[in-house]
Formats: sequence, C-alpha cells, structure tokens
Amino acid sequence: MTDDLRPELAALQQRLANTSDAERGQAAQKRHAKGYRTARENLDHLVDPGSFTEYGQLAVAAQRSRREYEELQTATAADGIITGTATINAASVGADNANAVVIVNDYTVLAGTQGFFHHRKLDRACELAHSLNLPVVMYTEGGGGRPGDTDVTTQIGGLNVTSFSAWAKLAGKVPRIAVNNGYCFAGNAALFGCADITIATRSSWIGMAGPAMIEGGGLGQYAPTEIGPAPTQERNGVIDVLAEDEAHATDIAKYLLSYFQGPVSYWECAPQESLRDAIPEDRRWGYPVRRIIETLADTGSFIELQRIYGRSVITGFLRIEGQPIGLLANDCQQLGGAVDAEASDKAARFLRLCEAFGLPVLSLTDTPGFMVGPASEEQAAVRRMSNLFLAGAALTVPVVGIFLRKGYGLGAMAMVGGSFVEPVYAAAWPTGEFGGMGLEGAVRLGFKKELEAEQDPVAREALFEQLVARMYEIGKATETASHLEIDAVIDPADTRATIARALASAAKVAR
Repeated sequence: MTDDLRPELAALQQRLANTSDAERGQAAQKRHAKGYRTARENLDHLVDPGSFTEYGQLAVAAQRSRREYEELQTATAADGIITGTATINAASVGADNANAVVIVNDYTVLAGTQGFFHHRKLDRACELAHSLNLPVVMYTEGGGGRPGDTDVTTQIGGLNVTSFSAWAKLAGKVPRIAVNNGYCFAGNAALFGCADITIATRSSWIGMAGPAMIEGGGLGQYAPTEIGPAPTQERNGVIDVLAEDEAHATDIAKYLLSYFQGPVSYWECAPQESLRDAIPEDRRWGYPVRRIIETLADTGSFIELQRIYGRSVITGFLRIEGQPIGLLANDCQQLGGAVDAEASDKAARFLRLCEAFGLPVLSLTDTPGFMVGPASEEQAAVRRMSNLFLAGAALTVPVVGIFLRKGYGLGAMAMVGGSFVEPVYAAAWPTGEFGGMGLEGAVRLGFKKELEAEQDPVAREALFEQLVARMYEIGKATETASHLEIDAVIDPADTRATIARALASAAKVAR
C-alpha cells in the first residue's frame, strides 16, 4: 500500500470507512454499554469470513436538506440497513449450498427506523433473494417508519412502499429467518412476524406499534419495555426460538438455516438400545419424549420451535444420517398428548413450512386424539384443528409415522398427514395401541349399560379395568398391523434405521 493514492480512490476509501465501527466509535460504545453488539459485529459472526458482498453501503438518510452531508455519512451510515450476499455454513453444507441474502437493520442509525433509501435497499435485497432463489437472514431491530426524511417531497403518507409486500412474497419461495434483539416496533415488527422462523433474545420487545404511536392513538403512555416483552411473545407463539443474547441468536440462525441448505456429511448418533425401555410398562405413565427424539437424532442436531406454545405437540428439526428432517411429536406430559387448538395451529404452520421447502416429515405419535370439551370449543377447535388436516392434505413431501404408544381418533390421523395411509411408512413400537377413540372413553361409551348395571363400586371398577384390558388386546400394535392398518411393528432400537431406509426409498421415487 502506498500513500500516493489517486484522490478519487482515497475519497472512496474514506467514504467506506465512514460506515465502519471504527469511524462510528461513539455509536459502537453505546451499544456495548448496553451489552449489545453492533450491526456489523452481528454480520461478521453470521457470514463466512470474506464472503460478504455489500449493496448500497454509501447510502445516507434522505435528509440532505436539513443536515450536513459529511455528518450524514457517519451518523446515518448505509441509511440504517446493511444488505448484501454471502455464504453461511459453507464448511458444513458446501459452498454451492451456502449462498444467502443478509439484511441487518442498524439501530445505531436513527433508532433503526425505515427511511426512503432504507426501503430502497430492503427492496433490492428482496429482489435478489427472489431472482437468485436465496434464503434470507434478517436482523429486525428498529423503530418502524421514519418521518424525518425531508428530501422526499413526492409522497404524502409514504404508503406506496413495496418493502412489506416484497418480503411477504418471498413466503414459500425461499426460507426467511428473522433475528431480533432490543426494540422492534411497527414496520420492523411486521417484517419479523412475516418470517418463516423467528428468533429473539430475552432482551427483545416486539410490537406492532411503539410508544409514540400508541400515545398518538390516544391509548395511553407506555415505556417501550412494556410493549411485547420476549417472555410474552414466546408464550403466544410470535417467537419460535428464544435466545440468550445476540451471539446465541446468531448461532441459532446459522444452525436453523443449515436445515434448508441440505445434508451434511459428518454425523454421529447415540446407541439406540435404550429406546427399548423408553416407554413405561404402565401405559398410564408419562415419559420425556424429547429424550427419545435426541436419541433418534444425529447427536446435537435436534432444535425445537415454539417450545412453550401449543405444548402438547413438539415441532422442530433434526438430522438422521446427515439428512435434514422436520419433526412432529406428541408430548404425553402435556395434556396427555392430546392435540389442542393451539397445538393444531402450531403443527399446521410447521407442516406448511416443511412442504414449502421440501423437508420430509417424521411424526412420533402418542396421542389420545384431539382435545375435546366445551373449553376446547371456546378456542375455535373445529376450525383450528381442521387446519391440521388441510396442511396434511397439501403435503407432497414424504411423511414417516412412528407410533410410540397411543394412536387414537382424528388427532392421531392428523398427526400423520390426515390418514394412516398417508405416510410412506407407518410403524409402531410394541407399546403401540390403536382405536377410534381412547380406550377408557370407548369403554365408558360402548359399555355404559353394563357398567351402570353393576351396583357395587368396587366391582364396577374391576369390570371397567377388565373391559379396558380387553380393548387393549384388540387394539394393540401387532393386531393393528395384522389388519394392515399400519405397515409394521418394529423393535424400538431399529427406529432410526427404519426412518432412514423409508426416506431413502421415498427420495429415489421423487428423483
């Protein structure tokens, strides 16, 4: 490097340097004082080293008429949004599969608000994702629309921007992962909520309006920390994965993106023999199904979405022999595994995500069926549970159904795509039991007269247990398989290999 650079090149280098953390030291220090990272620090962590190509780095806020241009170059660097292309996870999924579009809203620029050129850059990034068929990772921190861009004199409300529709139109075409830390209000929250997968730190507040808009609407005064705190948004399903901080959130984003990028060559797994004793001998006892999932999956590959929303159904991703798979599983420790309205919404959304991006589905089923009763109907159960059948009917990706224990009624059918004939392979463990409804309910309904005729409560209970045992013998897994309602009953230790073979066969047919 020589000191006698041509003036125009030296000027360019200075302009680019003005957007760096080094030149914007005070802004970086404010972030660090809060325990946060700068936008470019998050960017550097996300992308593979040396792979980022930036678009629109020289943009500044459309405020030349009210502020000095040199000040705008640093104070409004890149107009508050870093956009470009890069590779992510190239070392594990291969360079050809690792290309992505990256969008990072920069809160140090005018509180991450969305201005005229900010929107232009966002639109350009969405166009690239669409035309190049690339997944997108977006950091969404920011305060929504910006009223102070005085250079723009050809619009009134500014509602003819295309950013939100451009982002939404990517749904089903490319995977979109949103990451948030800090305040995310109004337009930024709309971007977050439109994503396929949402990740937020514990220090996140996400709402469709910030304090100023709420107060302006006559709805009272609220601190920003009172609006959409992360624990609330996790409980209601807005946040798919809750992270500890920005570094953790970025790691999660990279890991989740990898499932849409394809298989990995290196994997290992736990010994499978422990699965033989995973289900309690007493069929009335619960068990930790996540332990089964983690045993079946490639070691460390299972990641869960919406863990505390719709808790009776688990959704997430795992790998088996390096292949990415979407997972549905009933959690018998929540509502006995019954599929309630929230869980139905959650599962249907997840199935649509897997279908959109070609991920096969593994269903680990242990359910007494859909949740019933007046309280369930007050949650619009009919409509919301039916959505799970609609999502299942739309699947073209292969489904493998493994019945760990209970497979009863409409809920069990919905868990495997809508019918026991929908999976490319449907197998049960020896602990499997099946019927049109739960055994206890079937006995109480089908043998009501016999039970009522028995006056002695002890004798009545004994008769009830006898009838349940008889129903269990009729509906146990081996009998169900002998009537060809499922394809097989398998040794639990063979489950992983069975899934891998079934999906390999389905993949050959798809080709």
